[in-house]
Amino acid sequence: MELEEMQAIWSQMSDQIENQKKLTNKLIMEMTQERFKNKIGIISKYEGMGALICFAAAILILFQLSKLDTWYLLISGIFTIAYLIFLPIYILRSINTMKRINIISNTYKETLIEYAKNRKQFLFSQRLGIYLNFILMIVSLPVIIKLFKDEDIFVTNVEVLYWYIPIMTLFLIFFSKWGYGKYKRLTASATKILEELQEPKTLS
Repeated sequence: MELEEMQAIWSQMSDQIENQKKLTNKLIMEMTQERFKNKIGIISKYEGMGALICFAAAILILFQLSKLDTWYLLISGIFTIAYLIFLPIYILRSINTMKRINIISNTYKETLIEYAKNRKQFLFSQRLGIYLNFILMIVSLPVIIKLFKDEDIFVTNVEVLYWYIPIMTLFLIFFSKWGYGKYKRLTASATKILEELQEPKTLS
């Protein structure tokens, strides 16, 4: 076999190996993209169901807003509606921002930086929701009692706040700590999925 033929065969084999390597990396990237979306999709599923409940409650209160016949009940009702609409939208948008990260077209560094930024924004939205939950806990009770029992709690039964607030505060502390911890773990595991790309990225 002549030298030129050996060089041609060697070049062909090198091209085949390189193409195979690129194909393997592409498959890894596509699988990682799917795994990443599935992980964020778990969060999206939880928050999506919660958002539907919030929107339904907001619509229910909105259609009965005329029953809130004092200024403090009306303000409470408006705050409750605003919370039930805008906070879920804000949280869902932060989740979609994470899901839209294009692992295939971005570099490894760009992917990690973009995700770290979006993860920080999502966790901030969760902390904001926790703080607002404590305000909603107090504000929404008079609204609910007025709409469903047609009573002004501040006139007829203000004593209920004395046991309602401590009990609900303990519940919210426990639930918020559990929920926030769960989301931190889910987003941290998504980070680990992205970090697995470091090896394939350096080969392409």
